[in-house]
Amino acid sequence: MSHTSFLNSEVFFLLALLQVLLVSTSSNAVDPNGYVVYCPCMGRFGNQADQFLGALAFAKALDRTLILPPWVEYRRNDHKAVMEPFDTYFQVDPFLEYHRVITMEVFMKELAPTVWPPGSRKVFCYSARHGSSKESDCNAKEGSPFGPFWDWFNIDFDESVIFGPLFYDTDSPGIMSEWNKKYPSKSYPVLAFVGPPASFPVTRYNAKLHKYMKWSEEYDKMARDFIAANIPDSPFIGIHLRNGPDFERACEHVPSTPNMFASKQCTGERGEYGTTTTEMCFPSVKTITEKVKKEVARIGAKTVFIATDYNDLIPELSKVLKNVKLVKQPEPASPLLDLAILGRSDHFIGNCVSTFTAFVKRERDALNLPSSFWAFQKNKKRIEL
Repeated sequence: MSHTSFLNSEVFFLLALLQVLLVSTSSNAVDPNGYVVYCPCMGRFGNQADQFLGALAFAKALDRTLILPPWVEYRRNDHKAVMEPFDTYFQVDPFLEYHRVITMEVFMKELAPTVWPPGSRKVFCYSARHGSSKESDCNAKEGSPFGPFWDWFNIDFDESVIFGPLFYDTDSPGIMSEWNKKYPSKSYPVLAFVGPPASFPVTRYNAKLHKYMKWSEEYDKMARDFIAANIPDSPFIGIHLRNGPDFERACEHVPSTPNMFASKQCTGERGEYGTTTTEMCFPSVKTITEKVKKEVARIGAKTVFIATDYNDLIPELSKVLKNVKLVKQPEPASPLLDLAILGRSDHFIGNCVSTFTAFVKRERDALNLPSSFWAFQKNKKRIEL
């Protein structure tokens, strides 16, 4: 064989090998340990992201692949639930450093027809849901967003499984062993839950998993482009104002429910760093303006970026901030882009009780960036996690 022929044969072999590798890596092999899927049906993005971390830890504790559900969003005009694929906002590959994951879109297209075909789909719930005509019925598709979520993938359930009194305690090897013993993957290849198999709010341990949540290339670029165009002068402070009427009403319950929503991110698991107050939950204009003024002076900020669900307080802030640029997204603002921008600020001020704030705080903790809260100062030296 000539030298040229040998090279041609070698090139042909390498190309063929490359093609085989590409095919093998692009297809998804069935996980013999099974899968976990759930409807992220509690609240809006902040709550969904909070419980997602717990579901991720739960899937790892069971050693099952987590099916990444789409995010449930609500249209502005009619509040109808719509689904946004998980990877619209976040990269999938970084999670593989921690555990096996697959998007729901890919799972339903490539694996569900054989792993989880129609006619054999069971749904899991702790106890029968309200409205069920049977004591053992999860009633998984009753109401919104439950029905719209499963209908998005044309999923109907053939059987309900009540798993109580088992719970999602990933810190207990015994409980996780009981899950696998009672629901082996051979008989239950997919554990499909009516709601997230996770505690709310997220535990301290599971909060650390936020480090695997990396913005998609699209949203990373959108955040960088917004900052370059609108916040040319640094340092800049990002603030989150959760001050809509719905939250104001919710904050009325703080005296009787001090651990409401994400408040533990400030007060600690057992209140070791302080007690939630109404002012922390729904701070006054004076509290906000004084806090921002203090932080602007402390770091020499040139710009304040404002993310809010209701009132941006720009007129009030303008009176106390001289020669400081106040910036926000034009309407209609993207909440997810707000999060991406807040995560990149030189200092962030947020709301102790808000799960939206909690998302930013977790991201910044993972990046070792500073954050603070309205009307809160911990009363003890915080023990680092």
